[in-house]
Amino acid sequence: MMRTVIIGGTAGIGLEVARHRLARGDEVVLTGRDADRAAAVAATVGDGVTGLALDLNDTHGLADALAGVDTVDRLVVAAIERDQNSVADYDVDRATRLAVLKLVGYTEVVHTLLSRMHSESSVVLFGGRAKDRPYPGSVTVSTVNGGIVGLVNALALEMAPIRVNALHPGIVGDSPFWAEKPPAVLDGYVSRTPTGRLATMQDIVDGVDFLLENRAVNGTNLYLDGGWLVT
Repeated sequence: MMRTVIIGGTAGIGLEVARHRLARGDEVVLTGRDADRAAAVAATVGDGVTGLALDLNDTHGLADALAGVDTVDRLVVAAIERDQNSVADYDVDRATRLAVLKLVGYTEVVHTLLSRMHSESSVVLFGGRAKDRPYPGSVTVSTVNGGIVGLVNALALEMAPIRVNALHPGIVGDSPFWAEKPPAVLDGYVSRTPTGRLATMQDIVDGVDFLLENRAVNGTNLYLDGGWLVT
């Protein structure tokens, strides 16, 4: 049986990936910051799912948090934290927290689990389209998502033959964050999306599966946004 580890799997896209991988027949390990919540969410997903407590900002504690995971066939690092931070009104603490979580934390998870992977293992990291389509207050988000591109390139080289890729979603219209927005807000984004529809959670899950399973895909940054940059 294949084991999929999902960092940031208690809500949103990470949770949808967990449900999908369990339905595929995988044993699933999902993580969240709170141990009770991680265990409770794992129980709702189904038998064969384990919940672990893990905080990507506690970089020195990640090895202990993942000590019980002995083998890894598929690794998805989907944990995110939203940050509104402009250069004119720059909050160093918030910026540092997000940079550590997304770049140092992601890398330390991979470092910790590397010896438990094998030549056919694969890794998917999450970035985001803010790196290419910044918005007011996205200075840190845009920067760290751009850093994921460099991280993927370096890891794909150093970890060969293990495959490492990244997925960069645009606005995911039915995700918990965006689904709560007023319809007029989403309609504005739809009008600027060539496909005439926003990405869905299922679109993102399908993209994760493609990156995890297609053995010819490596060092790739996959954009799922309906073609934003052509408008």
